[in-house]
Parts: sequence; C-alpha cells; structure tokens
Amino acid sequence: MTKVTVLVAVYNASAFLSECLDSLRNQTFRDIQVVCIDDCSTDRSLEILHDYARRDSRIEVIHLDENHGQAYARNEGLKQAKGEYVCFLDADDWFAEDALELAVAEFEKVGMDAVLFDVSMDYPDHSNIYPLLAFEYLDGQEAFRMSLTWQIHGVYMVRTAIHQRFPYDTTCRLYSDDNTTRLHFLNAQRVGRCKGVYHYRQHETSMTHQVSVRRFDYLKANESMKTMLLEQKVSRDVLSLYENHRWQNLVGVYMFYFVHGHELKKDERKWGLNELHRAWQTIDRTLLDGKTVNKLGYMPMSSWTLFRAEEWLYFSLRGLLGKNY
Repeated sequence: MTKVTVLVAVYNASAFLSECLDSLRNQTFRDIQVVCIDDCSTDRSLEILHDYARRDSRIEVIHLDENHGQAYARNEGLKQAKGEYVCFLDADDWFAEDALELAVAEFEKVGMDAVLFDVSMDYPDHSNIYPLLAFEYLDGQEAFRMSLTWQIHGVYMVRTAIHQRFPYDTTCRLYSDDNTTRLHFLNAQRVGRCKGVYHYRQHETSMTHQVSVRRFDYLKANESMKTMLLEQKVSRDVLSLYENHRWQNLVGVYMFYFVHGHELKKDERKWGLNELHRAWQTIDRTLLDGKTVNKLGYMPMSSWTLFRAEEWLYFSLRGLLGKNY
C-alpha cells in the first residue's frame, strides 16, 4: 500500500504548476501517489501534467470535461487515493522537500489521525512562516474548537479512511473547504503537528481578496456545516460553539455588505442582503452565549429591521473611531 496520496486540483495554473510538481518529485519521502485533477483548464496545464506523468510513474492525471471547482475536483482525486494518508497541494503552492517525511514521522510515532504542517505565506517580495502553537497533540474536539478561531489552520495530512468518510463539501466553490477540515478534526482521536512547511503563494487577484458577490457564499457554507453537525448528532456544546461562530460570521459578512455593497451591481446587492436575512433567520439564538450577544453589533434583536439598524450604528461608529474594516 502506498503511504501518502497528494491531491493536486489544477485550473489554469500553468505559470506555477512545474514548481508545484517539482516540489513533490523532490520530496525526501518517496512512497507517494500524486493525483492531479485538471478541472477543464484552458491554458497549458493539462499538457504540463501529462508531461510530468510520462516522466514520473507516481503522478496520475484525471481530466474533467467541465469546470466544477476545487472541491469537486479534489473529490474525484480522492476516489483514486491509494495512500494510507492523504493531503492536498494547490497547483500554485509547493512543499518544502522534507514536508511529507516529517508529517509521516508524526503519524508513525504516536498514532495520529491528522497532522498539521507549518505554513509559509509567500508574497512576491517576502515570506512569513506561521508556526503552530506548541502542543504534542490535540483531541478532536480541541482541534475543532481551535479551528473556529484560527488558532490552528486547515493545512494538514489525514488518514484516508477519515477523508473518504468526509469528502470535500461542494456546497460552495469558496469557503466550504473549512467544513471538511473541521469534520476531520472532530472525528479524529489525535491531531498533531510537524515542522514540514507548506508554501502558500499569495495572490492579490485571489477571489477571497476581491469585492465579489461570492463573499455571501460564506453564509451558505456555514449553514451547510451546521447541517452536517446535526446529522452527526454532536453534543449541544459543540453545536452551540459552532452557532456562536456562525453568528459572528454573519456580522462579519454584514460588514462586507456595509463597506462594499455600493461596489456590487444592484441585483447582486439585493441578493446579498436577502442571503444575510435568510442566514439571520436560521440561527438558533438559544445557543448563543453572553460573550457573543452582549455587545453592540452582535445583539440578536427581535426583528430584522432592528438588527439592520444596530449594524448601521455599529459600523458607522467603527468608521468614526477610525478603526479598520
């Protein structure tokens, strides 16, 4: 059995793809399967993938006839996974040469179910490595809780059995991948860490950095996560923890609407406001705690009109006080 499967979803990544694949071919840990899924690229990505596959038998190529998005593409690759452990590598990112070796060593040493990498944010002119907090391992609920506040991130290797039980959430093209990460953590006995570095290339053109109506998809992704938690029959404590997180995200997306709504088209602005209203209606206020709701901007209010008035006051005051959005 192959030890590690790496999923590489590819869409129009020809400018960076060779660096990504070279980082996998040059890994000090050799027992890997690299499943590359071309999501109907229109540049030279598929040609590059086939060239690498001819040179290295560990590289496999899947070509999709329609563009479906990263989560769908990764799931197609996950179906072909032969490794005991699986991780992803985005087509414009790369691994340090010992990253997979260090992750596998943690699995073998103390029987982890998931192992986090260190992450280097790589900008055109500089890089910042963000090492994780020092810990030997976390239990699943600790890891889930810490992931909600980004005390730990979602760049990791996981046992394939867990990943195939919980494939990538395809609810939204953006934001749904956090759901998958949190389900993996929640269903892990132990979540560890290693010093292997994942290099995350930063683009100002990234959708998450743009003013786009797709930002409201965050609300739908959060709702999908709540549905999955209910299906798993998690404890009330876990559900309350997530519902508080979802309420805070609602306010965060409303801030986006407040600051950037005028930059959207009229129909997009209307749709976004409707999504905010729908999400506001679906949150179970009995699960919200005092720390969340007893401050301006986060009070639930008895009506949507009053809530909107509260948000207008809250964000107007933040602007008057010179705080950044």
